[in-house]
Amino acid sequence: MDRENKLIKKVKKGDQRAFKKLYDIYADYSYRTAYGITRNQADSADIVQETFIKLYRNIHLFDMNRAFKPWFYRLLINEARRYIGKVSKQAISIESEELLDYLHTTSDGELNFDELDIAMEQLEENHRTVIILKYLNDFTEKEIAEILELNLNTVKSRLFKARRKLKMIMGGAADEE
Repeated sequence: MDRENKLIKKVKKGDQRAFKKLYDIYADYSYRTAYGITRNQADSADIVQETFIKLYRNIHLFDMNRAFKPWFYRLLINEARRYIGKVSKQAISIESEELLDYLHTTSDGELNFDELDIAMEQLEENHRTVIILKYLNDFTEKEIAEILELNLNTVKSRLFKARRKLKMIMGGAADEE
């Protein structure tokens, strides 16, 4: 964290090498997060590029007393939403094996990649986003709430509904209480 803060201070002063190091730290996860949301490699690359441009232009707005990672991912998610809104909704094929890697899914049985593909496509964007932030990036519910600027209970509800829908779609019975 201390090393990251030093990098951010340098980036705020216009240090290009520090910006490159910050990019190297966050680029891979950014791409995987964007890909998990859009399910399109080209769109994901564009979203990551635009996110880092916005980061560079707005780094002066970052409060050094706060954690950088949630601030950065808020930029990324907002850019992904903007991009999705700009691009017409179209059928996008997805490589299920890649998505499985992103979600860090745990399962006792064999997971059917086609079912996972279909299930993720059927989730609403807001449910898919919380699943990706939780299971791809290992954010806590509190951090997800901060990133998405939502109430903590809303995040918990979306995660519950998304997991339940995924389970239902993939052939599991919904939990009955």
